[in-house]
Amino acid sequence: MRKPAASVALAASAAPVVAESATARGRRARLALRTVQVLLALFYAIASALPKLIADPSAVESFDRIGWGSAGMYTIGAIELAGAVALLIPVLQSVAAMALSALMVGAFIVQLTVFDGQYAATPLILIVPLALIAWARRRQNARLWGLVRPRA
Repeated sequence: MRKPAASVALAASAAPVVAESATARGRRARLALRTVQVLLALFYAIASALPKLIADPSAVESFDRIGWGSAGMYTIGAIELAGAVALLIPVLQSVAAMALSALMVGAFIVQLTVFDGQYAATPLILIVPLALIAWARRRQNARLWGLVRPRA
């Protein structure tokens, strides 16, 4: 029994559309993830690290209240700036996201204990996209470091 030519043509054209759709979806997902990385890098570099590194009065006051002084302020600022830059370097993306997440856990604890939880939600909110980046980039980084072989 022979299939009509129209159904064969339809079946043949459906397969590439599905594959093309999956590829396009993957491309959009990678672009969205990259956009989140760039936005987080800008946030950490400009909004978080810069005030610490230029000794903005509010940052100085906060670190004095914590008891870490200017040394702690400059150290945290440098770590945040390094994390921001590392979020943009392919081989370091996952590690940077994990390191910044750990820093945000510390920030959350400080917010709760020293500042009575005033801005405790901010570090928790930042952990979510950082965890997404760390998870999404884990295989890419493992391949770059030679820990796993590329898929065939």
